[in-house]
Amino acid sequence: MLTRRTSLLALAALGACAPASRDDLIDAAAFSAWLDRYKQAWETRDAALAGALFTADASYHEMPFDAPMQGRDAIEAYWTRVTATQSDVRFTYDVLSCAGEQGICHWHATLKSAPGGATIDLDGVFVCEFADARKVKALKEWWHVRVTPVAAPGE
Repeated sequence: MLTRRTSLLALAALGACAPASRDDLIDAAAFSAWLDRYKQAWETRDAALAGALFTADASYHEMPFDAPMQGRDAIEAYWTRVTATQSDVRFTYDVLSCAGEQGICHWHATLKSAPGGATIDLDGVFVCEFADARKVKALKEWWHVRVTPVAAPGE
């Protein structure tokens, strides 16, 4: 029986990162370095650092049925808004595939949300199109959320 984890591992095995054959292609090391900077931006809630990960005209598609955010300014405004009530953010990832200019990863984040201090668990996938080894020109993400409320006193 295949579990979700087994399915993700099978996908990773099938799409193992190929070495870059041109200077502008992404490989596993460059994608991991980008994801480490993304992690730093989220864990420190630094919208400018997050914005620096993207080209000036990048698109950031957070929800599949919504229009993507366009441009670094819109991405930084989004990051400022969504991280404003977050604390204790922890972000991890597994690179699943790299081919050409595309990197795909499975990621997980845990954080506290105000007001109320609920624990938020997020589990998702990024598909990133790179302009070069350091900047993304298009990001699409899919994620699921689990909210664990703080127990009331006496519970």
